[in-house]
Amino acid sequence: MNKKKLSILIYSLAGGGAERVVSILLYELKEQYDITLVLMRDKIDYDIPKDSKIYFLENSEPNEHGIKKLLKLPLLGLKYKKFCQKNNIEISLAFMNRPAYVSIFAKLFGNSIKTVISERSTPSMMYQSNNLLSKISKLLIKKLYPKADMIIANSEGNRIDLVDNFLINRDKVITIPNLFDLEKIDKLSKEPVDKIDFSRFTLVTVGRLDRGKNHALMINAFFKLKDNNLQLLIIGEGIEKESLDAQIRRLNLDDSVFLVGFDNNPYKYFSKSDIFLFTSSYEGFPNVLVEALACGLPVISTDCKSGPREILSPKSNVQLQLENDYEVSEYGILVPVNEEKFITQAIRKMVQDKDLIETYQKKSKLRANAFDKKTVIKEFIKILEN
Repeated sequence: MNKKKLSILIYSLAGGGAERVVSILLYELKEQYDITLVLMRDKIDYDIPKDSKIYFLENSEPNEHGIKKLLKLPLLGLKYKKFCQKNNIEISLAFMNRPAYVSIFAKLFGNSIKTVISERSTPSMMYQSNNLLSKISKLLIKKLYPKADMIIANSEGNRIDLVDNFLINRDKVITIPNLFDLEKIDKLSKEPVDKIDFSRFTLVTVGRLDRGKNHALMINAFFKLKDNNLQLLIIGEGIEKESLDAQIRRLNLDDSVFLVGFDNNPYKYFSKSDIFLFTSSYEGFPNVLVEALACGLPVISTDCKSGPREILSPKSNVQLQLENDYEVSEYGILVPVNEEKFITQAIRKMVQDKDLIETYQKKSKLRANAFDKKTVIKEFIKILEN
């Protein structure tokens, strides 16, 4: 059987939600498609098939200036067009903003293949600053995204954002949630964890240490609990590490808040902890919430745009957003964004209500099943084929 030639374009496979999704797609689509993974940086942190074909469109520096990134987009688009033509690529699937821009520039330069892009964040939130780069990014989305053949939003909130705030034809945007290898998560969750004592009641979180994830707020909320029987594990790396470390020392939390660093297997921590805590200011689709549920972990999350409400309270209005109180929803507790007081209250509620913890533990894996790769992959194939 002649397989269709598919190019999957992403900046890199460094630690992150979109990167983890691509690593799963490489396995799930390889029997049906002849896939080339196209990267813009030589960084691969996730498992991929041993026989994967990889092409580097460039090998950029991670801290490259935004203006330089912008100026390179047309050149990279032209280079991507030539790559697709030379290798007889039939379908292009691009993840995240810059790869999406590159794939659409390639289309504008004459790349006649089917061009699908996947939006992973809420653009109006991600680019809400009034600086030049944010203005340019919003302009690029408005001008370039409509040129794609199809746009996959990974949450309903993202789809609504693209349609309402960027005036993209609703017929071009479809919601497909991220997919997860639940069997693999379960297996990895059983691995041991060294040097951490889980005899204390343990809160855990994972994510890049940047301002958007709001770890500083999380640490302040934890401090207000004044409970020596609790500990908080923060898994991840990022530019805020030194600042967070200083905050931990300033609050005398050295023996209860731990910056664990990046670990490719956060699930072994999840399965041994008591609560998953998430304080992000905005999201696309927070993979870590589903991964925590898959490990049977009760969840407390900010009700940020977008993703958490769709995961933890799927029967509610996706456009609803909390402001003045926390919500004990069907699959976890939702709290208002940037509200330290309610995070503290929600943690205290969960810690003290053992029945609520048991209820969430029983429900969590059932909810995670809705995002299993065997179910979601069918939606990806439908878009690639039709």
